[in-house]
Amino acid sequence: MKKKNHKYIFVVGGVMSGVGKGIAASSICKILQSKGFKVNPIKVDPYLNVDAGNMNPTEHGEVFVLNSGLETDQDMGNYERFLEMDLIDDDYMTSGMIYKHVIEKERALGYKGKCVEAIPHITEEIVRRWKKSADYHESDISLIEIGGTIGDYQNILFIEAARNLKIKYPQDVLFVMVSYLPVPGTLGEMKTRPTQNAVRQLNSYGVQPDIIIARGTHPLDHRRKEKIAFSCAIPVDNVISAPDIESIYDVPLNFEKDKISSLILKAFHIRTKSKEDTLKEWKGFVNKRARAKSVLNIAVVGKYFDTGDFVLSDAYVSVIEAVKFSSYWKDAKTKLTWINSKEYESGGRKVSELGNFDGVIVPGGFGESGVEGVLQAIKYVRENKIPYLGLCYGMQLAVVEYSRNVLGWTDAHTAEISTKGSHVVIDIMSEQKKLLENQNYGATMRLGSYPAILKEGSIARLAYGVGEVSERHRHRYEVNTDYIEEIEKAGLVFSGKSPNGTLMEIAELPKSVHPFFLGTQFHPEFKARPLHPHPLFTAFVEACLKNKK
Repeated sequence: MKKKNHKYIFVVGGVMSGVGKGIAASSICKILQSKGFKVNPIKVDPYLNVDAGNMNPTEHGEVFVLNSGLETDQDMGNYERFLEMDLIDDDYMTSGMIYKHVIEKERALGYKGKCVEAIPHITEEIVRRWKKSADYHESDISLIEIGGTIGDYQNILFIEAARNLKIKYPQDVLFVMVSYLPVPGTLGEMKTRPTQNAVRQLNSYGVQPDIIIARGTHPLDHRRKEKIAFSCAIPVDNVISAPDIESIYDVPLNFEKDKISSLILKAFHIRTKSKEDTLKEWKGFVNKRARAKSVLNIAVVGKYFDTGDFVLSDAYVSVIEAVKFSSYWKDAKTKLTWINSKEYESGGRKVSELGNFDGVIVPGGFGESGVEGVLQAIKYVRENKIPYLGLCYGMQLAVVEYSRNVLGWTDAHTAEISTKGSHVVIDIMSEQKKLLENQNYGATMRLGSYPAILKEGSIARLAYGVGEVSERHRHRYEVNTDYIEEIEKAGLVFSGKSPNGTLMEIAELPKSVHPFFLGTQFHPEFKARPLHPHPLFTAFVEACLKNKK
């Protein structure tokens, strides 16, 4: 049931993808939140995948996992970080989800024998989900980011659903277009024509943007604001300049320079609910980044970096942001160096270069490629006492490396790669084996939030400051319980375990042995927030700062 006067803001993209719709949407949400409104963000992905779980990270970027275990687009991570809130399944949708639901409903005679069609049945299901999310959050404003770019065939039905809402509730729906203004090197002039064409294409769908956010390498001058306003039939004040900046966390403050909140409130005929400057804490965080004195050099050794001739750091965007948050609150900035572990295997790089870094992170991953290179890196940082943080696969491979080089089990490995040796120290969870035998790979992992009990006196326990935590997971393999006793006798401490003691959640070396050597089976980066950095990343950053000194 739609709440009376509930508002909807739709964010769409023009000209090209990847110019920051997610950050723009997150920033608008943050600004409205600071005005006292309850906001719920929703991400629409037009692809036919049911969720993001099986998507290649080098093509699509990071898979972000919610508390429920739903595998989603990385923009959901941006929403959670900017708004400091945990999102739910109804805040995310794909074309695959919508079609799957409608088809299953038709098979169950849910449409009472009617001819089921894209319009109205698909669009009605889309709107139903938008309203359901708003009802759950009891929000004042829903901000819905429609993925893709204007002109894409895939997102037309979502734009049509939004158009229908605009027709039904004309005073309660706004459209924001995020468009790119290129500056061709041979011309040296910012061009507005691609944005004009994108608006014309959107108009052909029956939709007129109310606000245009002009992305580009440079700030938008008044002349071009006037040109866009005249050509696209909007007031000149409704053209927002969004130049490239050093930090995405400056974006809400930049938008407010162009008074975007006033534009939105005026269009909706509503007043702010908060007279206080509730962005004050956010500004403090942004200033901490600007004032940071130390620079930490941290190596990220992984395998999802190469996409053609380019590096796709988006595969680990939550890790990047988590390190930044903890660094800023410790008055430091972080310089990350991406190291493809395959280069250690090929001899293209020497693992001894890790001695030049203040700390090393091995993030999550799947599969065989690059694993031996990662093991070389872990061995080097363990023996040379360089702070180490292993995440998911990074913890599993730390257990493999320790088993090989400390316990002397030279054939130790993970079942994900080989089961031939006599020491399979990382094995698949029993309940997943049958699913994999049937080649059912979708959502077969341990997904979402699970509790962990922390060992008294451990690095993890001291970092968290509590005895029990809940963290998000995304994996199929676990430390093999057959070897836990022997591994712990050899000095590796499993400082975090499931409540029944059978699942190893955290592995670490005591401080008397290593300044910071810790791996987590879960993904702590998913719960790191700008104003509340994750305690394990903060402990790692503190160790890196000590190592630097």
